[in-house]
Amino acid sequence: MRIVLIGAGQRGRVYADYMHKSGRAQIVAIVEPDQQRRLAAADHLNVPQAMCFAGEGSLWALGKIADGAIIASMDQDHYAQAIKAMEMGYDLLLEKPVSPVMSECLDIRERARSLNRRVTVCHVLRYAPFFSTLKQLLDKRVVGKPISILHEENIGNFHMAHSFVRGNWANQAESSPIILQKSCHDMDLLVWLTGSRCKALSSVGALTYFKIDKAPVGSAERCVDCGVRAACRFDAEKNYMPVLGSWPATVLTTDQTPEGLREAIRTGPYGRCVYRCPNDVCDHQTTLMEMENGVTISFVMSAFTNRMNRSIRILCEDGEISGDDEAQVITVTRFVSNAVEAFSVEQMHTQVPHGWHGGGDIALVEDFLRTLEGDETESVSSIERSIESHLMAFAAERSRLSGGGRVALDALR
Repeated sequence: MRIVLIGAGQRGRVYADYMHKSGRAQIVAIVEPDQQRRLAAADHLNVPQAMCFAGEGSLWALGKIADGAIIASMDQDHYAQAIKAMEMGYDLLLEKPVSPVMSECLDIRERARSLNRRVTVCHVLRYAPFFSTLKQLLDKRVVGKPISILHEENIGNFHMAHSFVRGNWANQAESSPIILQKSCHDMDLLVWLTGSRCKALSSVGALTYFKIDKAPVGSAERCVDCGVRAACRFDAEKNYMPVLGSWPATVLTTDQTPEGLREAIRTGPYGRCVYRCPNDVCDHQTTLMEMENGVTISFVMSAFTNRMNRSIRILCEDGEISGDDEAQVITVTRFVSNAVEAFSVEQMHTQVPHGWHGGGDIALVEDFLRTLEGDETESVSSIERSIESHLMAFAAERSRLSGGGRVALDALR
């Protein structure tokens, strides 16, 4: 199996690395505008320099040279790359979000249909053991039908500062709204777990903390010049030096020496003051959803926590199911007849995950390779299944910008 990699950042490298190490696929070409990342990926994946390009035009000029393409570039580049790749005959492993523009998402789906291309969207959490166990419990109706769901995405304060204040997804015009970029995972999970599309939703949220009026007196544009950095938890050296050689320090530079990382902090975007960056995405957002099957959902995304995890309570007819994907523990509680009777509680520990996203990354790649090998079964996260989450995210942002009004999803489909 031959694969081309478009976008050799962290996500693209994860997928390509597993394919390479498994021996099930060969990476035959790389497109990556950042020279450091391009050279590092080529070396790691054994791709000759002649097959490494700064732009996709040089790749397209070669004609169809592989069976599939990984598209893990920046959000706004997905549409043109996906359309061209499908036209050339490639099936796709497409990083989420599909596109930051709703019409482009729908067009990619329509082109996949008309060209008979298989497009697997990187909604990796569908594949994670924690969430797949939840899905099995719900499908078996172990405590009856679900009535309502409380779901939380805890971004983590330092993760928010890294990815959505200093990082690539800080500004909507350059990437996409955070409810789409970060939380389309959650919208997708909720559709999948309930087995229903969303009927309507409303959403509120804002950028409240990571802005100039919160900057401490005496702070500066860059951490290295800051007079109050000793007291600031967002000082870049505090954020990155202790995790030298691992995420998120590896995002700053391929030179993971103390000197190399300090130079990236001194000169690069991740050394900027978090209160003075040109970021505009929300740092918290709450969305209420009504699903077509009657299930109601409250979803909270917030940066104001130390945790980087998802927690969920599913309130059902005969009991409730709750869990935390960080602890990998799911608890099933069955209702009793009175306040003195002992609760029936069953606790299960899900499979210890390997790799990122609770073990979902590896299973996602396996699913994509299966489709390339000729299995006609639809991908667990096909474009047909994944598009609903994007429509929900666009609707949530539309609602938020209008002051939290109700948005019906049928109008978007």
